[in-house]
Amino acid sequence: MAKLFLVSALASTASAFVSRGSPRPPAKSTSLYSLTYSAAGAPAVDMSQYDLSLDQAVEDWTAVASAGSAMQEAGVYLRSRSKENFVDTLKFTIKRDGGLGLLLTEIAGGREDGVGITVVEEVLEGSNADGCGIVPGDSIVALGVSRTIERGPSSVEEDRLDVATECLGYDATIEALTSLPPVNSPDDNLSLTIKRIRRQPRISVKLQYPPSSEEEDQVIELFAGENLRRAMLTRGIKLNDKFAQRFDSGGSGDCGSDGTCATCVVAVSNGQDLLSPAGQQEKQILSKKPRWRMACKAVVGYGMKEGEMTVQVSPRQWEE
Repeated sequence: MAKLFLVSALASTASAFVSRGSPRPPAKSTSLYSLTYSAAGAPAVDMSQYDLSLDQAVEDWTAVASAGSAMQEAGVYLRSRSKENFVDTLKFTIKRDGGLGLLLTEIAGGREDGVGITVVEEVLEGSNADGCGIVPGDSIVALGVSRTIERGPSSVEEDRLDVATECLGYDATIEALTSLPPVNSPDDNLSLTIKRIRRQPRISVKLQYPPSSEEEDQVIELFAGENLRRAMLTRGIKLNDKFAQRFDSGGSGDCGSDGTCATCVVAVSNGQDLLSPAGQQEKQILSKKPRWRMACKAVVGYGMKEGEMTVQVSPRQWEE
């Protein structure tokens, strides 16, 4: 790691360093966490339980050059080395006056183009950043400040300046921080967008097969946000119940995840709260079977929860 420094979001290099020995009283800080996690929906648990330690985050951070797409511009972006972790994006608003109170360290860099990875090493007690939610291992990927500009006696305009800092080495990050306009008021705020590596919530699913199949129970591990049907099929688990019928045409067979039949239906005897809520059509089709779910319409770990489930495959065959 590179040598550590205490960084603030002031405008001059001279004021970018604050004495460690005299922390300021905590300033009001706010945070805005991710509202949804794709198929897993809005978090229903404290996401901090999935945070990695600083050492774990340092080992897992990597940078990947990506071509442009409809979702993002071409550039270099932070990624996790491990498929068992994911990169979360969080936003915080912190007072600028007096500095942030963050120790930054470069874990990759030394390039002439400034590309690298810089992370938070420590949040100083009593600083503006103390208690805002930023934790060691986070990487600042964007900064933003708003200024009020008077255009005339009765005309005021809000001007916003945003600076990208994702995948920058230490020197380039400091340059971005010190490029911001000077603090005009003790009430001036700085918005920080950070990326954080978190552990994927895991769901242990115990599969029970019909007694007639003479197959032993099996346990598989899924990640929050996985579709139950797709996850089971990719692991070689047969779901097409020969007794099922399509509700749209009266025929039998696999509908291909349309939710118009019950070829992939399973019975959930434990852990129903770990699945996404059933839609109206699914409720109508399975109204007489409250424990049954269409695997094609069920997402595990809904709300980013983790835990254990017990699922009976081909439940109609259990009733023979």
